[in-house]
Amino acid sequence: MHRRRRTALLLSAAAVAAAPLLTACGSDARPGAAAVVGDDRITVAQLEHRVNEVRSAQRAAVPDERQYEQVIAKTGTLTRNTLHTMVLDRVLHRAARDAGVTVTRKEIQTTRAGMAKQAGGRKALEAGWLQQYNVPPKRLDDSIRTEIEAQKLAAKLGADMSSKPGQEAFWAALSKASKKLDVNVNPRYGTWDAAQNKRVDTKTPWLREAAA
Repeated sequence: MHRRRRTALLLSAAAVAAAPLLTACGSDARPGAAAVVGDDRITVAQLEHRVNEVRSAQRAAVPDERQYEQVIAKTGTLTRNTLHTMVLDRVLHRAARDAGVTVTRKEIQTTRAGMAKQAGGRKALEAGWLQQYNVPPKRLDDSIRTEIEAQKLAAKLGADMSSKPGQEAFWAALSKASKKLDVNVNPRYGTWDAAQNKRVDTKTPWLREAAA
């Protein structure tokens, strides 16, 4: 799978998750947790920390107050999108593990060096991923690891990501892993649709009443 194609599939999936899709109420995420993915508990504090990392990086990259406000406006769903990414990364990791896929530190370093060269340098690479995918510089290696993991998983599945059948096979593997992990999202952030591998907003009764 081509690197940019994988990036569009997984990192940009957070933008799709921001769409106002509704689902039934109900989640048994434990108190204090933003989500529970298998035995892994993503706390609200961890989620807020990740969001603050992005905001700090954005602030450093855009010192002008007015421009920074515009960036904030464009990323108003950052918290929910970040949670979506954190959950999806764990689902992908489970699917990759089930398929016997691993990623080495050397692979991450080699891939990052190649991407930096293509982007025009380390700073350009970091700025590009922050702007396009809300990945702060300190999380870039983690994101690249996820990218390599997805690439190797597709290869292991024999999934040609340039074709619809290949994409369906890839996402089916993630759906299987998602169901195994029994993902639960705090209703504050919506719920998790294992079939579509995405976070969706929770249907709120008082909204129906107001509409009526």
